[in-house]
Amino acid sequence: MVAVRDGFDYESAVRQGARLRVATKYVQTARAHFAEKGVHVDLIKLYGSMELAPLVGLSDAIVDLVSSGNTLKANHLKAVEHIADISSRLIVNQAALKLKHDLIQPMLDAFAKAIKR
Repeated sequence: MVAVRDGFDYESAVRQGARLRVATKYVQTARAHFAEKGVHVDLIKLYGSMELAPLVGLSDAIVDLVSSGNTLKANHLKAVEHIADISSRLIVNQAALKLKHDLIQPMLDAFAKAIKR
């Protein structure tokens, strides 16, 4: 998601062709998203509490993963644009699955049980 401070006019900034400062740890995704829209951005690669960047004036917007939106609200930010849906994947090396089956299978069973809930 793209998120900005409450009160920041994102639509106007994008429409006027202004250059936005965007903080993210997902640089390639953000670059592709804004390039597709024809928006000029200065990307700032950050790790950790991305939500602080707009609050301290480091960036105009952030691109980050959003689950419930509670962290955004707590930091006076609002989601303004959906970039993509995501999902988690569990990848197990085939050789390890065979050689360490007794260690790995309980984890696989636990994930399967959690998904069914």
